[in-house]
Amino acid sequence: MGTLLSFGPLYIVIAAFLWSLDGLLRRSLYVLPPTVIVFFEHLIGFIILLPALVPQWKKITTINAKTWGAFAWVTLLSSIIGTVLYTAALGMVNYIQFSVVVLLQQMQPLFVVLFARIVLKERIEKMFWPLLGLALIGAYLVSFPTLTVNLASGAGTLVAALMAVGAAFSWGSSTSFSRYALLRLPSLVVTGVRFGLASALGLAAVFLTGQQSGLIAATPFQLWTLVAIALSTGMVAMVIYYYGLKRTPARVSAICELTWPLSAVAIDYLLFHKGLTLTQWLGAIVLLVSIVKVSRLAKEKQVPSVTT
Repeated sequence: MGTLLSFGPLYIVIAAFLWSLDGLLRRSLYVLPPTVIVFFEHLIGFIILLPALVPQWKKITTINAKTWGAFAWVTLLSSIIGTVLYTAALGMVNYIQFSVVVLLQQMQPLFVVLFARIVLKERIEKMFWPLLGLALIGAYLVSFPTLTVNLASGAGTLVAALMAVGAAFSWGSSTSFSRYALLRLPSLVVTGVRFGLASALGLAAVFLTGQQSGLIAATPFQLWTLVAIALSTGMVAMVIYYYGLKRTPARVSAICELTWPLSAVAIDYLLFHKGLTLTQWLGAIVLLVSIVKVSRLAKEKQVPSVTT
């Protein structure tokens, strides 16, 4: 049991699976502005975490400037900018197809590896690069069974594509900064501080974009949906993810997070009876093999002990 609890990649895979369920819960929230959704989901998560944060107040007061800087980066780029950019890119259906946005988002592991080297000084093993390449190929095959992506022309396409790449950069770079904070603080503290800061920045974003009317437009059903998200694919998934990331090199987590397109296709098959193509089966096998191999690589290297 001790070995299982310390095996970080498993928890990252579980969190990625939960994130793939997120779209099922968010369907009824499409009428709310993205900034309003971001604010409410972080506020609810912060309120739930607050009782666990109070006993940790002394640790919070000892956080140094560099760690606060890591929190600022993660909160601003991952919680706010990344989410808004990705949502906006998905909304530009007249300029860019959904598959292109998802494809560009899969550049995220490249940014994770880059920032893991810069921020955490992680050594990149030679074996890692072919595994990363295989994982990206597998994710592509799972997401795009026809192997084609329609790139329309025009300025709108470029803007939407840049938004998707911007989201990949925001989320990918934030992985390394999150791990930087996790090496110094307990997982619950990191999660709670991030959700608290994201609530404040999310509220600011609502007013800066002039969407404050959306704060009172949410129906009771939508608010309960946001609570359900916090208790499953939102705050809870983030706690599980941070628990795993604390025990996993950032570069390894990047590949484990590619469980998302694989589990999304599986959910589509099981819940909506949409069969998998031969290409998707092949991609699923390649992706699973890559995740297993890189997880073993992480286990062999043994992540240094961290604050619990």
